[in-house]
Amino acid sequence: RVTLLELMMAEVSDKNSVTSEEMNVFVRHADFLAVCFQEKCGAVLKLTAAADAEDEEALVTIRLLDILCEMTSNNSQLEHLQAFPGLLETAVDTLRLTHLAGKQAVNIFTATHAVTGQEEISHPAMGFKSHLIRLIGNLCYKNKENQDKV
Repeated sequence: RVTLLELMMAEVSDKNSVTSEEMNVFVRHADFLAVCFQEKCGAVLKLTAAADAEDEEALVTIRLLDILCEMTSNNSQLEHLQAFPGLLETAVDTLRLTHLAGKQAVNIFTATHAVTGQEEISHPAMGFKSHLIRLIGNLCYKNKENQDKV
């Protein structure tokens, strides 16, 4: 699943080679990806426990967020996802929960200045909060109703 999502991410990111037919396919699949993200977003919080550092559900959720961020960066998909029920609320709630989880344990969701020897701490969830903020910002872009919700 992670590999498939990475392939989708590569296609969505490459805006030059995407045809309008492919873009229509991505828009149709955007609902499915948004629902999957809404259902699995809590899996990332399990990553705060060291034993779950390679949890596949969490890795899938991280990739789903990456794709949603990329899709909302494209105007043809943005309006569709801005109107998707519950996506903005889920992103805001997940941001709150990751912020609290980061305060209660080792904060794996943001880059830290903690260095062990000469190597920085690297984790699959690194940057998760910034991607949530990017998604929230994209969903609020030129959308007064979503701005009022936030």
